[in-house]
Amino acid sequence: MPSHRVTGRKLSRYKDQRKALLRGLTADLIRHERITTTLAKAKETRVMTEKLITHGKKGSLHNRRTALSRLPQKDVVAKIFDELGPRYAERPGGYTRIIKLGPRQGDGASMAVIELV
Repeated sequence: MPSHRVTGRKLSRYKDQRKALLRGLTADLIRHERITTTLAKAKETRVMTEKLITHGKKGSLHNRRTALSRLPQKDVVAKIFDELGPRYAERPGGYTRIIKLGPRQGDGASMAVIELV
């Protein structure tokens, strides 16, 4: 079975559950600017967060509506456009940092902290 151009992780979930999980993690990361989760979830959250912050840097109405369609929480989108966009205006990407923590006590899953730089 060829695996060309296949992106993203399934995270042992159906598509709708995976989408809801990533929306929640992304919203929490933007609200608190630092969260602890598994390494795989952190890497997937990074992809969504970086794209949203790039929309926030551009700042147009179209970008705001696109961000709201990806993350339908008005307070979080407002923070992206009002605080994070201007903060990272000069930075050409790489808005997040992932720090590995080691295995989780219960099941040995690789844990990580993801934070905004």
